[in-house]
Amino acid sequence: MNPVLANMVPQLGVVFLAIVLLIVIFVVGSFLSVWLKAYSSGAPVSMWNLIAMRYLRRLPYSVIVDARIMAVKAGLTISINEFETHYMAGGDILETVSGLINSRKAGISLSFDQACAIDLATKGTEKSIIEAVRTSINPKVIDCPDPKSGKTTIDGVAKDGIQVKARARVTVRSNLESYVGSAQEETIIARVGEGIVTTIGSAESYKWVLENPDSISRTVLNRGLDTGTAFEILSIDIADLDVGENIGAQLQEAQAEANKNMAQAQAEIRRAAAVALEQEMKARVQEMQAKVVEAQAQVPLAMAEAFRKGNLGVMDYMRIKNVESDTDMRRAIADPDKKGKDPMKG
Repeated sequence: MNPVLANMVPQLGVVFLAIVLLIVIFVVGSFLSVWLKAYSSGAPVSMWNLIAMRYLRRLPYSVIVDARIMAVKAGLTISINEFETHYMAGGDILETVSGLINSRKAGISLSFDQACAIDLATKGTEKSIIEAVRTSINPKVIDCPDPKSGKTTIDGVAKDGIQVKARARVTVRSNLESYVGSAQEETIIARVGEGIVTTIGSAESYKWVLENPDSISRTVLNRGLDTGTAFEILSIDIADLDVGENIGAQLQEAQAEANKNMAQAQAEIRRAAAVALEQEMKARVQEMQAKVVEAQAQVPLAMAEAFRKGNLGVMDYMRIKNVESDTDMRRAIADPDKKGKDPMKG
C-alpha cells in the first residue's frame, strides 16, 4: 500500500468519527432540555421516545411532554402512548389534561377516555372540555329565548284570548357522563319555550298566569326537559311577565268581518236573483199583453166573417156599437181622467 494512503486512513477514520459524534451530540442536545425537564419533573420519557416522536411520528414532542408533566404533577396516570393517540386523533391534549385536573380538584369523576371524547366532540365549536367541566362545577344561566334569535319574550295565549309575554332564565349544570352525543343549549331553550307556551295556553285566564308565575316554573321543570341533553336543569325562573294583545278579540273581529263579507255576498246573490225574477215577470206581462192584443184583433175579423155568412145583421152590429158607446159614457162619468177608454184596449 502507498505509504501516503496508509497515513491518511487513520485520519479519515478520526474525521468520520468526529462527524458522527457531532451529529449525535446535536441530536441528543436538541432533545436534552426536554428530556431533563421531564426527568426532573418526575415524568421521565426515554430519549428514544423523543427521537421517535420527532422524526418518525412527526409529533410535537415538547407539547406532549408538557401535557405528561401536567398530568403527573396532578396525580394522573396517563401514558405517553395515550397522549400520542389523542393528539393524532385531532384532540387538544393540553386542554384535555386541564379539564381532567379541574374535574379532579372539584371531586368530579372523569376518566381520560371520557375527557378525550368530550374534547373531540367539542372540536370546531364554541365549546371545549374546560368549559364543560367549568359548567359542571359552576352552573350557568341560559336566557330563554336566546337574545341572539332577535326575540325578547316567549308569547303564549291563555284560554280567555289574552296574550302573555314571558322571559325565563334557566340554570343548568353540565352532565359529563352524557355530554357526548347529547343535545346542547339550543334544545334546552326550545323545550323550555314550548313548556312555557303550553302552560300559558292551558290557563283559564291570563290573570291566573300573572298571579302564579311560579306555577310555570314548576310545570316546566316537572316535564323532564333535560332528558337527552348534555345538561341537568337546576331551576327555571320566570324573569318577566307582561300582558300582550287581546288575540281573542282580534280573532273574533276578523271572524265577524269574514261573516259580514259572506252575508253581503249572499245578499248580493239574492238581490241579483230578485232583479232577474222581476225582469222575467215584466217579460211575461208583455207577453200576456201581446196575447190580449192578438185576441182583440180577432174580434173584427170574426164580425166580418159573421157578416159574410149572414150570422150577423146590420141591426145587430148597430146594437153592439150602441152598447160600446153607452159603456164608454159610463166610464167617462165614473172616472173623467181615463176619458172613457177601455182598459182592455189600452
